[in-house]
Amino acid sequence: MFNSRNLLSGKRKYLLGFILLSFICVIYAAFSSEDSDDFDFARREVLLRRIGHEILLQSGDRTSRVLPVKKIAKNEYLISFEKEITFQPDSLVNTTQRLLAKDPFTNDYVVNVLNCGNSSVAYGYAISKNKQDDIVSCRGRKQPVACYMISIKFRPTGINIVKNGYLLGGLSFLAFVGFIFFRSAKPRKTLPESQHTDMLTLGSVLFDAKNRKLIKNENTIELTGTETRLLLIFALSPNETIERNQAAKRDMGR
Repeated sequence: MFNSRNLLSGKRKYLLGFILLSFICVIYAAFSSEDSDDFDFARREVLLRRIGHEILLQSGDRTSRVLPVKKIAKNEYLISFEKEITFQPDSLVNTTQRLLAKDPFTNDYVVNVLNCGNSSVAYGYAISKNKQDDIVSCRGRKQPVACYMISIKFRPTGINIVKNGYLLGGLSFLAFVGFIFFRSAKPRKTLPESQHTDMLTLGSVLFDAKNRKLIKNENTIELTGTETRLLLIFALSPNETIERNQAAKRDMGR
C-alpha cells in the first residue's frame, strides 16, 4: 500500500513537472513570437519612412526631412513631411506597392493622402493581395503643392490572434491533461495495509480481527465474535458516525 502511494505521489510529481515545463515552453514560444513580431513591425516602420523619402525625391525635394512615422492606431501609420510637397498618384501607388511588398505581414492596405489643415482626404486608394480587388483611381492627375500627410492602414494579419489562440489552446490542453490525470489518480478511500492481513492498529492497540484478539504491551484480550465484528465495523469507518441499524445491517451481512 505504501509503495503504491509513493508511486502515485511520484507520478504526480512527474506530471506536475511536465505540466510546468510545458507551460514554460508555451510562454517562451509566445514571447519569442512576440519578439519576432516586434522586429518585423519595426522593419515595417523603416519601409514607411523609405516611402516618405521617395515621395520627397519625386516631388523634387532633396533637402527637407521626413518627420518621424507615427503609429496612430494598432494597424495604422502616419507619414508626414517637414515642408509642402506635390505628388503624382501613379508614382505614389507604385512606390507603396514596391516597398510594402518587402513586408511579410502586408496583404491588404488602404492609403489616404490627407490635407494637414483639416485632415480631409486629398487622394486615396486600396491595394489588395488579390489584384482584382485593388481600388485605384485618378492616377494621371498630378496633385498641387500643399501640406500633406499620408495615412496607411493595414488589414490585421491575424498574427496576434493565432499566437494568442496557440497560447490559450496550449494552456487549456495542459489544464485538461492535468484535470484528467488528477481525477483518475485521486486516491480512493482504501484500508491501511494492516487490514489486508487482518491486523489493524487502533492507537496503541493492535487488533487481530482474524484471531479475535486485542494486543497491547504484549497483553492479549480475547474477543467474542460479536465484539470482533462490531469493532471491525468501526475500525473500517474511521471518523464516521455509524447508526445502530447500519451497524446491525453490516454485522448481519458478514
